Amino acid sequence: MGLALAQPLATLGQSVDLTALTLAQAEELLQTRNRELQAARRAVEAAGAGTLAAGARPNPTLSLGVGAINPAAGVGSGSLRDKTVDSSVRIDQVIERGDRRELRLASAKSLESASAEDLSEAQRQQRLALRYAYYDLLLAQDKVDIARDTIALFQGSLRAAELRLKAGDIAMADVARLRVDALRAQNDARATEAEQRRAQLALAYMIGAEGRAIGIRAVDPWPSLYAGRPGGPVDELIEGRPDVRAAKSRLEAAQNGRDLARSLRTRDLTVGAQYDHYPLGTAPANTFGTGNSYGVFVSVPLFTGYHYEGEIRRSEVDYSAAMEGLDKVRAQARTEIARAFSDLQAAAERLQRYDESLLVEAKRAADSAEFAYRNGAIGVMDLLDARRTLRAIQFDAASARNDHSKALAAWQAGIGRLDGDPR
Repeated sequence: MGLALAQPLATLGQSVDLTALTLAQAEELLQTRNRELQAARRAVEAAGAGTLAAGARPNPTLSLGVGAINPAAGVGSGSLRDKTVDSSVRIDQVIERGDRRELRLASAKSLESASAEDLSEAQRQQRLALRYAYYDLLLAQDKVDIARDTIALFQGSLRAAELRLKAGDIAMADVARLRVDALRAQNDARATEAEQRRAQLALAYMIGAEGRAIGIRAVDPWPSLYAGRPGGPVDELIEGRPDVRAAKSRLEAAQNGRDLARSLRTRDLTVGAQYDHYPLGTAPANTFGTGNSYGVFVSVPLFTGYHYEGEIRRSEVDYSAAMEGLDKVRAQARTEIARAFSDLQAAAERLQRYDESLLVEAKRAADSAEFAYRNGAIGVMDLLDARRTLRAIQFDAASARNDHSKALAAWQAGIGRLDGDPR
Protein backbone atom coordinates (compact mmCIF):
# COMPACT_ATOMS: atom_id res chain seq x y z
CA MET A 1 0.00 0.00 0.00
CA GLY A 2 2.88 2.36 0.79
CA LEU A 3 4.29 1.90 -2.73
CA ALA A 4 0.87 2.49 -4.24
CA LEU A 5 0.59 5.79 -2.38
CA ALA A 6 4.13 6.86 -3.17
CA GLN A 7 3.69 6.55 -6.93
CA PRO A 8 0.79 9.07 -7.24
CA LEU A 9 2.66 11.50 -4.99
CA ALA A 10 5.76 11.25 -7.13
CA THR A 11 3.65 11.77 -10.24
CA LEU A 12 2.03 14.83 -8.68
CA GLY A 13 5.42 16.32 -7.85
CA GLN A 14 6.68 15.78 -11.39
CA SER A 15 3.54 17.24 -12.99
CA VAL A 16 3.96 20.64 -11.30
CA ASP A 17 6.20 23.11 -13.08
CA LEU A 18 8.50 24.23 -10.28
CA THR A 19 10.15 26.82 -12.52
CA ALA A 20 6.89 28.77 -12.34
CA LEU A 21 5.52 27.75 -8.95
CA THR A 22 2.45 29.50 -7.60
CA LEU A 23 1.56 29.59 -3.93
CA ALA A 24 -1.55 27.47 -4.58
CA GLN A 25 0.57 24.78 -6.24
CA ALA A 26 3.04 24.88 -3.38
CA GLU A 27 0.23 24.36 -0.86
CA GLU A 28 -1.08 21.42 -2.88
CA LEU A 29 2.35 19.80 -2.77
CA LEU A 30 2.58 20.61 0.94
CA GLN A 31 -0.59 18.67 1.69
CA THR A 32 0.59 15.56 -0.14
CA ARG A 33 4.37 15.52 0.32
CA ASN A 34 5.22 17.36 3.52
CA ARG A 35 6.84 15.00 6.01
CA GLU A 36 5.57 16.73 9.15
CA LEU A 37 1.97 16.44 7.92
CA GLN A 38 2.49 12.80 7.05
CA ALA A 39 3.71 12.16 10.60
CA ALA A 40 0.65 13.97 12.00
CA ARG A 41 -1.62 11.77 9.87
CA ARG A 42 0.06 8.66 11.24
CA ALA A 43 -0.66 9.94 14.76
CA VAL A 44 -4.36 10.26 13.88
CA GLU A 45 -4.37 6.70 12.57
CA ALA A 46 -2.69 5.49 15.75
CA ALA A 47 -5.30 7.28 17.85
CA GLY A 48 -8.03 5.57 15.81
CA ALA A 49 -6.45 2.23 16.62
CA GLY A 50 -6.46 3.22 20.29
CA THR A 51 -10.19 3.92 20.08
CA LEU A 52 -10.76 0.50 18.56
CA ALA A 53 -8.80 -1.15 21.38
CA ALA A 54 -10.58 0.87 24.07
CA GLY A 55 -13.99 -0.28 22.90
CA ALA A 56 -13.13 -3.97 22.99
CA ARG A 57 -14.78 -6.17 25.59
CA PRO A 58 -12.68 -8.61 27.66
CA ASN A 59 -12.15 -11.93 25.94
CA PRO A 60 -13.23 -15.15 27.71
CA THR A 61 -10.57 -17.51 29.04
CA LEU A 62 -10.60 -21.20 28.20
CA SER A 63 -8.90 -23.61 30.63
CA LEU A 64 -8.17 -27.28 30.00
CA GLY A 65 -6.77 -29.56 32.68
CA VAL A 66 -6.40 -33.06 34.08
CA GLY A 67 -6.16 -34.12 37.70
CA ALA A 68 -6.18 -37.10 40.09
CA ILE A 69 -3.18 -38.62 38.34
CA ASN A 70 -1.78 -41.52 40.40
CA PRO A 71 1.89 -42.05 39.56
CA ALA A 72 1.90 -45.51 41.12
CA ALA A 73 -1.23 -46.87 39.39
CA GLY A 74 -0.71 -45.06 36.11
CA VAL A 75 -3.42 -43.75 33.84
CA GLY A 76 -4.63 -47.08 32.54
CA SER A 77 -5.25 -48.32 29.05
CA GLY A 78 -7.85 -47.55 26.45
CA SER A 79 -8.80 -44.34 24.72
CA LEU A 80 -8.06 -40.92 26.10
CA ARG A 81 -11.60 -40.68 27.43
CA ASP A 82 -11.12 -43.91 29.43
CA LYS A 83 -7.85 -42.92 31.10
CA THR A 84 -7.97 -43.00 34.88
CA VAL A 85 -7.57 -39.21 35.23
CA ASP A 86 -10.06 -36.46 35.92
CA SER A 87 -10.27 -34.04 32.93
CA SER A 88 -11.99 -30.65 33.00
CA VAL A 89 -12.91 -27.84 30.59
CA ARG A 90 -13.63 -24.39 32.00
CA ILE A 91 -14.59 -21.00 30.50
CA ASP A 92 -14.27 -17.76 32.51
CA GLN A 93 -15.60 -14.35 31.45
CA VAL A 94 -14.83 -11.03 33.12
CA ILE A 95 -17.87 -8.76 33.42
CA GLU A 96 -16.80 -5.12 33.70
CA ARG A 97 -18.85 -2.88 35.91
CA GLY A 98 -18.82 0.82 36.67
CA ASP A 99 -19.22 1.78 32.96
CA ARG A 100 -15.52 1.16 32.47
CA ARG A 101 -15.77 0.24 28.80
CA GLU A 102 -17.88 3.32 28.04
CA LEU A 103 -15.45 5.57 29.91
CA ARG A 104 -12.44 4.04 28.15
CA LEU A 105 -14.12 4.48 24.80
CA ALA A 106 -15.11 8.09 25.54
CA SER A 107 -11.58 8.92 26.65
CA ALA A 108 -10.07 7.29 23.55
CA LYS A 109 -12.50 9.13 21.26
CA SER A 110 -11.53 12.42 22.90
CA LEU A 111 -7.85 11.64 22.33
CA GLU A 112 -8.61 10.71 18.72
CA SER A 113 -10.40 14.03 18.29
CA ALA A 114 -7.40 15.78 19.83
CA SER A 115 -5.11 14.03 17.34
CA ALA A 116 -7.32 15.19 14.47
CA GLU A 117 -7.10 18.76 15.80
CA ASP A 118 -3.34 18.32 16.13
CA LEU A 119 -3.29 17.48 12.42
CA SER A 120 -5.24 20.67 11.71
CA GLU A 121 -2.79 22.61 13.86
CA ALA A 122 0.14 21.01 12.04
CA GLN A 123 -1.44 22.03 8.75
CA ARG A 124 -1.86 25.58 10.03
CA GLN A 125 1.74 25.77 11.17
CA GLN A 126 3.14 24.15 8.03
CA ARG A 127 1.08 26.37 5.73
CA LEU A 128 2.39 29.39 7.59
CA ALA A 129 5.96 28.08 7.32
CA LEU A 130 5.37 27.43 3.62
CA ARG A 131 4.28 31.02 3.06
CA TYR A 132 7.32 32.25 4.93
CA ALA A 133 9.54 30.11 2.69
CA TYR A 134 7.69 31.21 -0.44
CA TYR A 135 8.01 34.90 0.44
CA ASP A 136 11.68 34.46 1.33
CA LEU A 137 12.21 33.08 -2.17
CA LEU A 138 10.32 36.03 -3.67
CA LEU A 139 12.54 38.38 -1.67
CA ALA A 140 15.71 36.60 -2.79
CA GLN A 141 14.54 36.76 -6.42
CA ASP A 142 13.87 40.51 -6.12
CA LYS A 143 17.31 41.05 -4.61
CA VAL A 144 18.94 39.10 -7.44
CA ASP A 145 17.07 41.22 -9.99
CA ILE A 146 18.12 44.44 -8.25
CA ALA A 147 21.74 43.29 -8.07
CA ARG A 148 21.78 42.32 -11.75
CA ASP A 149 20.24 45.63 -12.78
CA THR A 150 22.93 47.39 -10.77
CA ILE A 151 25.65 45.37 -12.49
CA ALA A 152 24.22 46.24 -15.92
CA LEU A 153 24.11 49.90 -14.94
CA PHE A 154 27.75 49.87 -13.85
CA GLN A 155 28.82 48.03 -16.98
CA GLY A 156 27.25 50.74 -19.11
CA SER A 157 28.83 53.45 -17.00
CA LEU A 158 32.25 51.81 -17.22
CA ARG A 159 32.11 51.59 -21.00
CA ALA A 160 31.14 55.24 -21.22
CA ALA A 161 33.79 56.25 -18.67
CA GLU A 162 36.54 54.42 -20.55
CA LEU A 163 35.59 56.24 -23.75
CA ARG A 164 35.62 59.56 -21.89
CA LEU A 165 38.98 58.64 -20.36
CA LYS A 166 40.44 58.11 -23.82
CA ALA A 167 39.03 61.46 -24.85
CA GLY A 168 40.50 63.10 -21.74
CA ASP A 169 37.14 64.15 -20.29
CA ILE A 170 37.56 62.42 -16.91
CA ALA A 171 40.42 61.39 -14.67
CA MET A 172 41.74 57.87 -14.20
CA ALA A 173 40.70 58.03 -10.51
CA ASP A 174 37.05 58.42 -11.48
CA VAL A 175 37.22 55.35 -13.69
CA ALA A 176 38.89 53.41 -10.86
CA ARG A 177 36.10 54.38 -8.45
CA LEU A 178 33.48 53.21 -10.94
CA ARG A 179 35.35 49.94 -11.42
CA VAL A 180 35.57 49.35 -7.66
CA ASP A 181 31.83 49.88 -7.21
CA ALA A 182 31.14 47.62 -10.19
CA LEU A 183 33.13 44.85 -8.52
CA ARG A 184 31.24 45.43 -5.27
CA ALA A 185 28.00 45.10 -7.19
CA GLN A 186 29.17 41.75 -8.57
CA ASN A 187 29.97 40.55 -5.03
CA ASP A 188 26.53 41.69 -3.88
CA ALA A 189 24.95 39.82 -6.78
CA ARG A 190 26.82 36.64 -5.88
CA ALA A 191 25.65 36.94 -2.27
CA THR A 192 22.03 37.41 -3.35
CA GLU A 193 22.30 34.35 -5.61
CA ALA A 194 23.52 32.29 -2.64
CA GLU A 195 20.59 33.62 -0.62
CA GLN A 196 18.26 32.55 -3.41
CA ARG A 197 19.72 29.02 -3.35
CA ARG A 198 19.09 28.79 0.40
CA ALA A 199 15.51 29.98 -0.08
CA GLN A 200 14.97 27.43 -2.84
CA LEU A 201 16.26 24.60 -0.64
CA ALA A 202 14.06 25.65 2.28
CA LEU A 203 10.94 25.76 0.10
CA ALA A 204 11.88 22.49 -1.62
CA TYR A 205 12.01 20.68 1.73
CA MET A 206 8.54 21.96 2.62
CA ILE A 207 7.04 20.48 -0.57
CA GLY A 208 9.19 17.35 -0.75
CA ALA A 209 11.07 18.39 -3.90
CA GLU A 210 14.67 18.55 -2.72
CA GLY A 211 15.99 16.99 -5.93
CA ARG A 212 14.55 19.85 -7.99
CA ALA A 213 15.31 22.69 -5.59
CA ILE A 214 17.63 24.73 -7.81
CA GLY A 215 14.99 25.15 -10.50
CA ILE A 216 12.24 26.46 -8.21
CA ARG A 217 11.02 29.97 -8.97
CA ALA A 218 8.13 31.72 -7.24
CA VAL A 219 5.86 33.57 -9.66
CA ASP A 220 2.98 34.87 -7.53
CA PRO A 221 2.92 38.63 -6.89
CA TRP A 222 3.37 40.06 -3.42
CA PRO A 223 0.15 40.35 -1.37
CA SER A 224 -1.65 43.67 -1.50
CA LEU A 225 -1.11 46.21 1.24
CA TYR A 226 -3.29 45.34 4.22
CA ALA A 227 -5.52 48.07 5.58
CA GLY A 228 -8.23 46.17 7.47
CA ARG A 229 -9.37 45.70 11.03
CA PRO A 230 -9.38 42.74 13.42
CA GLY A 231 -11.40 39.89 11.94
CA GLY A 232 -13.96 39.42 14.74
CA PRO A 233 -14.34 38.97 18.50
CA VAL A 234 -11.04 37.69 19.85
CA ASP A 235 -12.68 35.08 22.10
CA GLU A 236 -14.48 33.54 19.12
CA LEU A 237 -11.26 33.51 17.10
CA ILE A 238 -9.42 31.82 19.95
CA GLU A 239 -12.04 29.12 20.53
CA GLY A 240 -12.06 28.29 16.83
CA ARG A 241 -8.32 27.59 16.62
CA PRO A 242 -7.31 23.93 16.23
CA ASP A 243 -4.74 24.08 19.04
CA VAL A 244 -7.42 25.29 21.46
CA ARG A 245 -9.87 22.65 20.24
CA ALA A 246 -7.20 19.98 20.73
CA ALA A 247 -6.61 21.16 24.30
CA LYS A 248 -10.37 20.98 24.95
CA SER A 249 -10.48 17.41 23.68
CA ARG A 250 -7.58 16.46 25.92
CA LEU A 251 -9.40 17.98 28.87
CA GLU A 252 -12.44 15.82 28.05
CA ALA A 253 -10.17 12.77 27.82
CA ALA A 254 -8.64 13.61 31.21
CA GLN A 255 -12.09 14.01 32.74
CA ASN A 256 -13.15 10.63 31.40
CA GLY A 257 -9.86 9.18 32.63
CA ARG A 258 -10.56 10.51 36.10
CA ASP A 259 -14.00 8.90 36.09
CA LEU A 260 -12.44 5.70 34.81
CA ALA A 261 -9.92 5.65 37.66
CA ARG A 262 -12.67 6.18 40.21
CA SER A 263 -14.65 3.33 38.65
CA LEU A 264 -11.84 0.90 39.53
CA ARG A 265 -13.32 0.76 43.02
CA THR A 266 -16.41 -0.89 41.53
CA ARG A 267 -15.64 -4.60 41.58
CA ASP A 268 -15.61 -6.56 38.36
CA LEU A 269 -17.13 -10.00 38.33
CA THR A 270 -15.65 -13.11 36.79
CA VAL A 271 -18.17 -15.82 35.99
CA GLY A 272 -17.19 -19.32 34.88
CA ALA A 273 -18.66 -22.60 33.82
CA GLN A 274 -16.83 -25.92 34.15
CA TYR A 275 -17.35 -29.40 32.76
CA ASP A 276 -15.61 -32.37 34.43
CA HIS A 277 -15.25 -35.87 33.07
CA TYR A 278 -14.56 -38.84 35.38
CA PRO A 279 -13.71 -42.22 33.88
CA LEU A 280 -16.16 -44.99 34.68
CA GLY A 281 -15.37 -47.06 37.73
CA THR A 282 -13.72 -44.23 39.68
CA ALA A 283 -15.04 -42.95 42.96
CA PRO A 284 -16.61 -39.73 41.60
CA ALA A 285 -18.39 -41.62 38.85
CA ASN A 286 -19.79 -44.18 41.30
CA THR A 287 -20.89 -41.41 43.63
CA PHE A 288 -22.88 -39.45 41.06
CA GLY A 289 -23.88 -42.36 38.87
CA THR A 290 -22.27 -40.78 35.78
CA GLY A 291 -18.87 -39.90 34.48
CA ASN A 292 -19.67 -36.19 33.94
CA SER A 293 -20.37 -33.22 36.18
CA TYR A 294 -20.84 -29.46 35.80
CA GLY A 295 -20.02 -26.41 37.87
CA VAL A 296 -20.67 -22.64 37.89
CA PHE A 297 -18.36 -20.13 39.57
CA VAL A 298 -18.32 -16.44 40.43
CA SER A 299 -15.15 -14.57 41.42
CA VAL A 300 -15.08 -11.18 43.13
CA PRO A 301 -11.85 -9.26 43.92
CA LEU A 302 -11.32 -8.35 47.57
CA PHE A 303 -9.93 -4.89 48.28
CA THR A 304 -8.06 -5.75 51.44
CA GLY A 305 -4.87 -3.76 51.06
CA TYR A 306 -5.22 -1.35 48.13
CA HIS A 307 -8.13 0.72 46.85
CA TYR A 308 -6.54 2.19 43.68
CA GLU A 309 -5.54 5.38 45.47
CA GLY A 310 -2.53 5.82 43.15
CA GLU A 311 -4.53 5.58 39.92
CA ILE A 312 -7.17 7.96 41.22
CA ARG A 313 -4.58 10.46 42.40
CA ARG A 314 -2.76 10.29 39.07
CA SER A 315 -6.00 10.90 37.17
CA GLU A 316 -6.69 13.97 39.32
CA VAL A 317 -3.23 15.31 38.50
CA ASP A 318 -3.76 14.62 34.79
CA TYR A 319 -7.09 16.43 34.87
CA SER A 320 -5.55 19.47 36.58
CA ALA A 321 -2.69 19.46 34.06
CA ALA A 322 -5.18 19.32 31.16
CA MET A 323 -7.09 22.30 32.60
CA GLU A 324 -3.87 24.27 32.98
CA GLY A 325 -2.82 23.21 29.46
CA LEU A 326 -6.07 24.56 28.00
CA ASP A 327 -5.62 27.85 29.85
CA LYS A 328 -2.03 28.07 28.61
CA VAL A 329 -2.99 27.41 24.98
CA ARG A 330 -5.74 30.04 25.16
CA ALA A 331 -3.31 32.59 26.58
CA GLN A 332 -0.73 31.77 23.90
CA ALA A 333 -3.37 32.10 21.19
CA ARG A 334 -4.51 35.47 22.52
CA THR A 335 -0.93 36.70 22.64
CA GLU A 336 -0.18 35.39 19.16
CA ILE A 337 -3.22 37.07 17.64
CA ALA A 338 -2.51 40.40 19.35
CA ARG A 339 1.18 40.33 18.40
CA ALA A 340 0.42 39.32 14.81
CA PHE A 341 -2.04 42.17 14.34
CA SER A 342 0.38 44.69 15.86
CA ASP A 343 3.21 43.42 13.63
CA LEU A 344 0.94 43.58 10.59
CA GLN A 345 -0.05 47.18 11.24
CA ALA A 346 3.58 48.23 11.70
CA ALA A 347 4.71 46.33 8.60
CA ALA A 348 1.91 47.81 6.50
CA GLU A 349 2.77 51.37 7.57
CA ARG A 350 6.47 50.78 6.87
CA LEU A 351 5.79 49.35 3.41
CA GLN A 352 3.43 52.19 2.60
CA ARG A 353 6.17 54.73 3.35
CA TYR A 354 8.54 52.91 1.03
CA ASP A 355 6.00 52.65 -1.78
CA GLU A 356 4.64 56.17 -1.56
CA SER A 357 7.74 58.21 -0.74
CA LEU A 358 11.10 56.58 -0.11
CA LEU A 359 11.35 54.58 -3.33
CA VAL A 360 9.92 57.40 -5.40
CA GLU A 361 12.31 59.99 -3.98
CA ALA A 362 15.33 57.70 -4.18
CA LYS A 363 14.59 56.88 -7.82
CA ARG A 364 14.11 60.54 -8.64
CA ALA A 365 17.39 61.46 -6.93
CA ALA A 366 19.26 58.68 -8.73
CA ASP A 367 17.87 59.68 -12.12
CA SER A 368 18.83 63.28 -11.47
CA ALA A 369 22.35 62.24 -10.51
CA GLU A 370 22.70 60.12 -13.65
CA PHE A 371 21.56 63.02 -15.80
CA ALA A 372 23.82 65.50 -14.02
CA TYR A 373 26.85 63.18 -14.29
CA ARG A 374 26.32 62.65 -18.02
CA ASN A 375 26.27 66.40 -18.47
CA GLY A 376 29.31 67.00 -16.28
CA ALA A 377 27.41 68.80 -13.51
CA ILE A 378 28.52 66.45 -10.69
CA GLY A 379 31.48 64.22 -9.98
CA VAL A 380 31.67 60.49 -9.92
CA MET A 381 31.49 60.32 -6.09
CA ASP A 382 28.10 62.02 -6.07
CA LEU A 383 26.89 59.60 -8.72
CA LEU A 384 28.10 56.60 -6.75
CA ASP A 385 26.47 57.89 -3.57
CA ALA A 386 23.14 58.25 -5.37
CA ARG A 387 23.40 54.73 -6.77
CA ARG A 388 24.31 53.22 -3.39
CA THR A 389 21.42 55.02 -1.76
CA LEU A 390 18.95 53.80 -4.38
CA ARG A 391 20.20 50.22 -4.18
CA ALA A 392 20.04 50.21 -0.37
CA ILE A 393 16.49 51.58 -0.40
CA GLN A 394 15.45 49.04 -3.04
CA PHE A 395 16.79 46.23 -0.84
CA ASP A 396 15.10 47.71 2.22
CA ALA A 397 11.82 48.09 0.35
CA ALA A 398 11.98 44.45 -0.76
CA SER A 399 12.63 43.40 2.83
CA ALA A 400 9.73 45.55 4.00
CA ARG A 401 7.48 43.87 1.44
CA ASN A 402 8.62 40.48 2.71
CA ASP A 403 8.00 41.51 6.33
CA HIS A 404 4.52 42.72 5.44
CA SER A 405 3.69 39.50 3.59
CA LYS A 406 4.90 37.35 6.49
CA ALA A 407 3.02 39.47 9.02
CA LEU A 408 -0.13 39.16 6.92
CA ALA A 409 0.30 35.37 6.74
CA ALA A 410 0.89 35.18 10.49
CA TRP A 411 -2.24 37.23 11.14
CA GLN A 412 -4.33 35.08 8.80
CA ALA A 413 -2.97 31.90 10.38
CA GLY A 414 -3.61 33.28 13.87
CA ILE A 415 -7.30 33.90 13.19
CA GLY A 416 -7.76 30.78 11.07
CA ARG A 417 -8.31 32.54 7.73
CA LEU A 418 -5.40 31.50 5.56
CA ASP A 419 -7.90 30.61 2.85
CA GLY A 420 -10.02 33.72 2.99
CA ASP A 421 -10.14 37.46 3.36
CA PRO A 422 -8.57 38.42 6.72
CA ARG A 423 -10.70 41.50 6.95
